[in-house]
Amino acid sequence: MIACLGWGSLIWDPRGLPVREKWFEDGPLLPIEFARQSSDGRLTLVLFPTQETKVRSLWAPFSTGSVHEAREALRKREGVLKENKDKHIAVWTGEDAVGPILTEIASWARNLRLTGVVWTALPPYFEGKKTGGPTEDEAVAYLRKLAHERRRHAEHYIRMAPRQIDTCYRRRFEAEFGWAPLSSA
Repeated sequence: MIACLGWGSLIWDPRGLPVREKWFEDGPLLPIEFARQSSDGRLTLVLFPTQETKVRSLWAPFSTGSVHEAREALRKREGVLKENKDKHIAVWTGEDAVGPILTEIASWARNLRLTGVVWTALPPYFEGKKTGGPTEDEAVAYLRKLAHERRRHAEHYIRMAPRQIDTCYRRRFEAEFGWAPLSSA
């Protein structure tokens, strides 16, 4: 079985991603945060390696037969250019793991006897900083200054994130703006 890891919009808006309907809530513990500024103003959830706090990710079995098909389907869903596939769509296929994130995913996958795992590996990005996302204070200040429509869009994304993606920034957004989770997952 091949699994897709998720923590953001893949869960509530899979847009044809060939995963089975149910997302399971017992994925690996990962350093996830609202640390990527998107072109439409949202702060989206990404792996944030410098984040010490880890949250339980979600996963769903792919209905495709190969890791290659699963990776290509996720690449298309995420809008990643083909030339960036190896950089932004990550895969584990049973090999030895290097690094804390991959080690956690590999250990989790082996316990479930998965043959492969695919996930989005877009890096943190904020106001031109390609090597890191915003600090918590920068994220709050950024959201506060967004124009109405962009702020509404950013709020929707944050509130729709699965409830278990209980990050430090999310708790701060709820305290500052009252943006409590809308999803039941």
